[in-house]
Amino acid sequence: MWIAGTAPIMPDDTDPPASAYAQAKRCTEIIAAALAEAGGSLDDVVRTRLYVTDASLIDDVGRAHREAFGTARPATTGVVTALLDPRWLVEIEAEAYIE
Repeated sequence: MWIAGTAPIMPDDTDPPASAYAQAKRCTEIIAAALAEAGGSLDDVVRTRLYVTDASLIDDVGRAHREAFGTARPATTGVVTALLDPRWLVEIEAEAYIE
């Protein structure tokens, strides 16, 4: 299963959290929900890509990533780039293998 560009979009269309850590947590919540709909979980994730707007954010994003994917320990790539919404500090992609 491929879960593309998960951004910190809030369910009620409010502004995303201000911190990169909280935004990454929101991204992993969205990923977890998508996996659950397909009968999987975060433990099924084999690869992730972390997109951040500034390299200084990677420690906070990495902490949220470890909390979410600590058991799965997916291969991970980090990329510094601009994102579509200027409020977003992070976006996460995930690939999972669900049997």
